[in-house]
Amino acid sequence: MTATATAPSRARSPRQGLRRGEALAGWLFTGPVLVILGVFLLIPVLMALWVSLSDWGGRGSPFSSDVNFVGLENYAAVTVDGGLPTRDFGIALRNNAWYVLLVVPLQTALALFLAILVNRAILRGRGFFRTAFYFPSVTSTVAITVLWLFLFSATGVVNEILSWIGINGPNWFSDPTGIVHNALASVGITQGPALLTENDFLGLSWWQWFAGPSVAMTALIFMAVFTTSGTFMLLFIAALQNIGGEIQEAAMMDGANGWQRFWRVTLPQLRPTLFTVITLGLIGCWQVYEQIYTGTQGTPGKTTITPAYLSYTSAFLDQNWGIGAAISFILFAIIVVFTIFQRWVLRERPVSKRRARQYQLPTRPATATPAVAASTRVPAMPDPTDTTDEEKGR
Repeated sequence: MTATATAPSRARSPRQGLRRGEALAGWLFTGPVLVILGVFLLIPVLMALWVSLSDWGGRGSPFSSDVNFVGLENYAAVTVDGGLPTRDFGIALRNNAWYVLLVVPLQTALALFLAILVNRAILRGRGFFRTAFYFPSVTSTVAITVLWLFLFSATGVVNEILSWIGINGPNWFSDPTGIVHNALASVGITQGPALLTENDFLGLSWWQWFAGPSVAMTALIFMAVFTTSGTFMLLFIAALQNIGGEIQEAAMMDGANGWQRFWRVTLPQLRPTLFTVITLGLIGCWQVYEQIYTGTQGTPGKTTITPAYLSYTSAFLDQNWGIGAAISFILFAIIVVFTIFQRWVLRERPVSKRRARQYQLPTRPATATPAVAASTRVPAMPDPTDTTDEEKGR
């Protein structure tokens, strides 16, 4: 008989077994969520992408043999063809661009102001004010829109208050004129230069692009700022409470006033929260839909229509499913571009060399003699507990 030698098996360490068990437990917990997201999010998105590239008419399966691949025809119909879909998309994009340009800065500034206000220790009833400012954010959008239609009607509360100070308020939700054009008309400018009127983009002249939001859209802008500032206020409050008081005390010891402490100390530490607030604000503003559907449905004169609402009407009302899906993916690309841009703007920048030199200590020359080094050395403070031999004898 011959004995066969077997190689010793490698012992499995307890740490490897523990890590393998943790990985298995992690997949077990996240597996159901991944399945749900895949079925109800990823698959519908891929189906919508296929619809934007096909001529599906809304009947039957979009993957049937009767549906043909048309490439980028639906995207071209809303961007470069120059027809009615292009003009409608241009109007919607113009309206939404002004909406974003005004809502995001206003709601961010107001949310930060309210957060600083209710975060002060000397303010009494801070809990009440936090609840009051946050309450519109948890109220139904439909209810707020109906209330806004009442407040901004021709005989509503807003026009009544404006009449007290001698201002004849407009018919808010029936006025399609742009506020920038109205402001220029008040000083006698009713026609733009040829450079703006003779050149167009997406079916609209540049003079129409710079018309500003309509009076009706302005009322919706006020509503958006009113309903969203409370949510972002809570984010800023959480960030402010994480800033240590010793930093503010150090700035006060350096002689910084209140504005300098806010601009140089507080605001830089709010950069991550500011990025979150602006990102959520951009996404929400580019996806505005409920207020338009409930309130104006694009009227007056399509001056309150948005790309999200146009995507709905093109697909579900006009049965142009490919164009509706194409508009939604163009809107998705716009949101991604704006998010990347504001991330680049709010990125952490290295300290410039000029500013870094202000904080550098002077270095001793390498050729300095011991005598020169001793003369430039700062004398140490005497220790009060240290006594000389003569004092000890006393």
